[in-house]
Amino acid sequence: MSDCRCDDAAVAKYIAKLSGPLLDRIDLHVEVARVPFDEIVSRSAGEPSATIRARVERARVLQRERYAARTRQTNASIGARDVRRYCALNPDAISLLRDAAAHGNLSARGLDRLARVARTIADLEGAPAIEVRHIAEAIGYLTLERKRN
Repeated sequence: MSDCRCDDAAVAKYIAKLSGPLLDRIDLHVEVARVPFDEIVSRSAGEPSATIRARVERARVLQRERYAARTRQTNASIGARDVRRYCALNPDAISLLRDAAAHGNLSARGLDRLARVARTIADLEGAPAIEVRHIAEAIGYLTLERKRN
């Protein structure tokens, strides 16, 4: 059985082959660490799928209600003008987003995408407003190429 472990250099080489505009259109990039064997075979249960599904369904209801007057009814599908309206940020969140833009070489599209993802994270929590922690988590999902630069 072959071992599929990749080192950082191999991953960076592969990502370099992908175009920036293509990666810009993917909202979430998540690196998943190898799960230790003992954790895989342990009997402890994680969060049940039904609980996760219910949380996602509640978030989708919030989005349908928020965008009821719009043709697009999810955070991911709203336009730039609606991002400004529905993904309003408090001054602390704006400051964090400004820092991310300065250090992450983010385009306007990238900043809008971060705000949409943060709005979704807030919806999953049932939070009425985007907070700094939502922006911070969204930044954690930046494209792999931007994290490596």
